[in-house]
Amino acid sequence: MKFEDYPVAASPPQGINPCDGCALRQLDAFLPASDEELKTIQSFRAGIRRVEAGGSIVEEHRPSTQLFTLYAGWAFRYKTLSDGRRQILSFLLPGDFIGLQDEFAEGQTHGVEAVTDATLCAFPRNKLWPLFHAQPKLGYDITWLAAREEKMVDDNLVTAGRRNAGERVAMLLMHLYRRAERVGMVRDGWVEFPFNQQHIADALGLSLVHTNKTLRRLQRLGLYKLDAGWLRIMEPHALETLGDYFERPLRPTPLI
Repeated sequence: MKFEDYPVAASPPQGINPCDGCALRQLDAFLPASDEELKTIQSFRAGIRRVEAGGSIVEEHRPSTQLFTLYAGWAFRYKTLSDGRRQILSFLLPGDFIGLQDEFAEGQTHGVEAVTDATLCAFPRNKLWPLFHAQPKLGYDITWLAAREEKMVDDNLVTAGRRNAGERVAMLLMHLYRRAERVGMVRDGWVEFPFNQQHIADALGLSLVHTNKTLRRLQRLGLYKLDAGWLRIMEPHALETLGDYFERPLRPTPLI
């Protein structure tokens, strides 16, 4: 496999009706939107933002005036302690809606960082309530997305609190692979995996040494392969069993 054959992150369409040409809306992963809903989303949309790998999408200690939909690339939500230790709260893939938590919190709840070059559709935060009024169904969709995000955080809490190191890594690999597969990011069985061991340790609450040993052990068992930043799951059933991966087939979700 030639990894260089796969292009970098694409840009959202532009023009008078950009949402009509949105590549994400062609995927079965997302629910269809009516013409009226598309018009409302387009009127809500403020433009495009591009962030280089390692750049900040939402700064942890500064209020953001915008919400985002990740169009292409990988990102993650995180919080840091005063001594610099970081907890990755969730990983973000194309179609994920970003920044809603701050709408209902006192102060800034988290930061968001791009792992790869990322492109995003930006929306002004102060137009969120008018959107709910104009299209109550879109308001419900946003509430549904928030509840889905909460469920994933719940699952992460179970992983950190009850799974051992091998189970945690197995669960994370399967979770990210299945989510990437859902949005068309898998190529010939491989998916871009731009995360280093520190990312995995910060997501799973493990030390870097323990993370390294666990990854090597699972790779020696032939459960997965990593090659130049691409991941292939070799034994999905074994990884699912080890990680007690309990997800049913992922249902289509709203796309803002």
